[in-house]
Amino acid sequence: MSTMANTKQPHIFIFPYPAQGHMLPMLDLTHQLALSGLSITVLVTPKNLPTLNSLLSIHPLIQTLVLPFPSHPKLPAGVENVREVGSFGNIPIINALSKLQDPIIQWFKSHPSPPVAIISDFFLGWTSKTANQLGIPRFTFYSSGAFLASVLNHSWQNMKTVRSKAIVDFSDLPGAPSFKNEHLPSTIRLYRESDPDWEFVKDSSIANLFSWGCVFNSYEALEDPYLDYLTRTLGHKRVYGVGPLSLIGTQMVAPNPHPGSINALTWLDGCPDGSVLYVCFGSQKLLNREQMVGLANGLERSGIRFVWVVKTGTTQEEAEVIPDGFEDRVSGHGLVIKGWVQQVLILGHRAVGGFLSHCGWNSVLEGIVGGAMIIGWPMEADQFVNARLLVEDLGVAVKVCEGGETVPDSTKLGNEIAQAMSEKSPQKVRAKKLRDEAIAAVDNGGSSSRALDGFIKELARPKFDTLHG
Repeated sequence: MSTMANTKQPHIFIFPYPAQGHMLPMLDLTHQLALSGLSITVLVTPKNLPTLNSLLSIHPLIQTLVLPFPSHPKLPAGVENVREVGSFGNIPIINALSKLQDPIIQWFKSHPSPPVAIISDFFLGWTSKTANQLGIPRFTFYSSGAFLASVLNHSWQNMKTVRSKAIVDFSDLPGAPSFKNEHLPSTIRLYRESDPDWEFVKDSSIANLFSWGCVFNSYEALEDPYLDYLTRTLGHKRVYGVGPLSLIGTQMVAPNPHPGSINALTWLDGCPDGSVLYVCFGSQKLLNREQMVGLANGLERSGIRFVWVVKTGTTQEEAEVIPDGFEDRVSGHGLVIKGWVQQVLILGHRAVGGFLSHCGWNSVLEGIVGGAMIIGWPMEADQFVNARLLVEDLGVAVKVCEGGETVPDSTKLGNEIAQAMSEKSPQKVRAKKLRDEAIAAVDNGGSSSRALDGFIKELARPKFDTLHG
């Protein structure tokens, strides 16, 4: 339970970005800050308020500032979260939320004990300007990793050069990685010069470089070279790797499985240790019919036990369609779950040894925490960057497919799944080691525990009278 008792505790303002992959780790961080005794206000819009239910039930003293979601001509009326429109909605949502700057400043100025610092998502870099106007520090929260932040920082600062090359070399980064242009993060790849909405996103992203500090849902054993790189290039030591936050978040306080998760966990109880492949592609990406057929045939050909989570919807266009007869043919060794499941609980089951994933950062961390080797199918956003880290830097993953519209070759896919899931797979061995390092990181005295303590001490400083130092 929260140890907050009075308003004498430092007051911190939290501004999550309204997308599940951003919001949930930010709320896990907020949970830890509340446990430390900080006074907290979280900014949300009305339709996103229920996402805070778990956090507020544990920490009833956390305050909320609920502001109406501003309109934008490229957003349908009533939209307040990326899940309602898909990833293309990020650009108008970022722009729309910037209209909250004046209401935020008015709230600060009218508050009897206003916050002494702002922590906001890296998609909300414009809040650095807000913090400057208020004379307080702003900390950037990265729901993703330090490798991605390094790639983004370089790209935004060198946009014309980056966009002009088919192969982009990041020679200054550890390991001198390179990416095909089409594998760059989506915001870089899709950027449109002179478009006002995109120019605002560019300026907002560059502003992250000048925030007082940055906090990553990552840890030293996973990304130490890139955390060090950012410390050097940003010119200060206020770079905190505090993850994996799913290990110390609200889900760990009182996990309450719902029916879909219970069915999967019960089925897994009857499977040998490490024998099951968990298949899920996050909350945003909807596989088309041809992709579903290719994946289904690949899973069937592999002969591997699997749990496959597919998305449901009110129409066939809004749902992933399982091929006819597939569930009957695999009933002895495969389970299809339609709808949402608690991924952390399933990946943590002793029977799960692999994770076929799009390589979104939260999924990556949840797979690592579960000790599962990752079979990667990166599609968009940060996923190609994350896949490179997993496959080439860490050796805990294999890549079997790439691209949001690619249809996998089912024979090849089946063979690669079977090989990756074999007991002798080196990726499986490394994945277990990385899991142990993740657990050690968040334990008392671990690298993430120390970083979190350092971050909290920075937030609790009596005065930020050297903001430009």
